[in-house]
Amino acid sequence: MSLRVYSNTRPYNWKIANLQKGLILVFNGSEKVGEGTGFGFPAVVYADETYFSGTATIYVSQRKNCTVIYKEFHMDRVSRNNLKHVKLQNRKVRALLRHLADLYQKHKHLRFLLVKSFFVKMGIKSNFVKTPSVGKVLISFTINKRFIHVKADFSLLNRKNPRKFFLLNEQSSKFFRRYIDANHRELFDKQIGAWNLVQADWVCITSINSKIGFKMWKSDGILRRGREFINNSLDWVGLDYEISPRKTVFEYDIEILGG
Repeated sequence: MSLRVYSNTRPYNWKIANLQKGLILVFNGSEKVGEGTGFGFPAVVYADETYFSGTATIYVSQRKNCTVIYKEFHMDRVSRNNLKHVKLQNRKVRALLRHLADLYQKHKHLRFLLVKSFFVKMGIKSNFVKTPSVGKVLISFTINKRFIHVKADFSLLNRKNPRKFFLLNEQSSKFFRRYIDANHRELFDKQIGAWNLVQADWVCITSINSKIGFKMWKSDGILRRGREFINNSLDWVGLDYEISPRKTVFEYDIEILGG
């Protein structure tokens, strides 16, 4: 088991091909990120847009007992939907799509309608287009044996009044198929859900045989679990923090299991 990080948007998988990634898990020489964002990928929500990163700079510092990777994410991408190559820029259409996405996330019984799958089948696809940057988010990854300490600094954003921050921690749902938490809850594949609130003190996501995986803990932010898989389109599972914009620095830990 090892970790990999890129300064470009590799591995170029599917709809997030032109977005940056955080740390990527590698097992037996194969990247296990799928269409996930990797560990420690930031998103910044404003009233009118959500910003992602398509450009980044990396610095590496070797210390006595650990390695520190600094990755500056430039928040310079926004999502736009296309219907069979026709851009859906109309505000009313975009509002409808956001409403459907909110229903998908907030109402458990509607998740099983597979709204995103419906979008894919209807030919509605998201593209992340370049936009003027609203600033940077600096993420540091301090790696010490099996532990990763992640520190996110949102103070370098230029645009004021963000509504919320997200830190995404996602790998491949095709490979990581099992969820277990401190409350003895065990879930597999679709049982993991779309974007469910985590109540337990700690959570593990592992391969089906529990040979490898990762563990995270509840922190000051809201922690959610999520998973989606549609062949050649969606392939992510992970644990995502939602953070108040009043907190410009946020820290958490990830333990790598097995391998």
